[in-house]
Amino acid sequence: MNMVVLSVIFLLIVAYLLGSIPNAVWIGKRYYGIDVREHGSKNAGATNTLRVLGRQAALPVFVLDALKGFVAVTLMSLMKYSPAVGDNWLTILKLLAVAAAVIGHIYPIFAEFRGGKGVATLVGAVIGIVPSIILLCFGVWLVVFILFSYVSLASMCAGVSFPIFILISPKTNDNITLIVFAFIVALLLIWTHRKNISRLRAGTESKISIFPSNGHKPDVDITGSNFRGECEKDYPDATSVQQTEESAAETENK
Repeated sequence: MNMVVLSVIFLLIVAYLLGSIPNAVWIGKRYYGIDVREHGSKNAGATNTLRVLGRQAALPVFVLDALKGFVAVTLMSLMKYSPAVGDNWLTILKLLAVAAAVIGHIYPIFAEFRGGKGVATLVGAVIGIVPSIILLCFGVWLVVFILFSYVSLASMCAGVSFPIFILISPKTNDNITLIVFAFIVALLLIWTHRKNISRLRAGTESKISIFPSNGHKPDVDITGSNFRGECEKDYPDATSVQQTEESAAETENK
């Protein structure tokens, strides 16, 4: 193997390892004593962190997950200094770095290969390639989220709009590699959200308000003993509490 091939393999391994950094898992365990993969949607991503632990935990998770993808692509961009790598090959190598980072997020070697869906990492990686397109996709995401309060629906709509924006942009509509990649991304986002689609159809998907009236309440108690990692139980709702009290009363009467 020549040095170019070895360099590409090395950078792809680095991209995978960067993607494997389980920010949601590490932040949840370190600061809240909670593994977010045991609660909510069971995913180690920013959305489930928001659902389980709240915004103060979800924001750094999203930023760090996006940064993983951005750094992976930026490092691969160094291959442009090799005379053997032309513009077309550089685009392909960047997309391979995107794939490696996202695969790392979904199957992280540092977290028993149980990760998230890779949306934030994908966003950060593609920002390193076509930042203007990502801004348009984010606009779609924000509009859908404001209208319907479903993060999953907003993410899928943004993903589907990605290849559309690639096709209509004069800067990218002649790049076959990028067009194919955009359609693959859209299909993968639909595939990884198939459980969310089922919940959306059944009307059981969780909503997250962008303007909560009383602030977002995490699904898990992050105060007191839970903050120290001594307890990881979900909040009981009013119905379950009432049923428990009624059962106890019936037992005493018997």
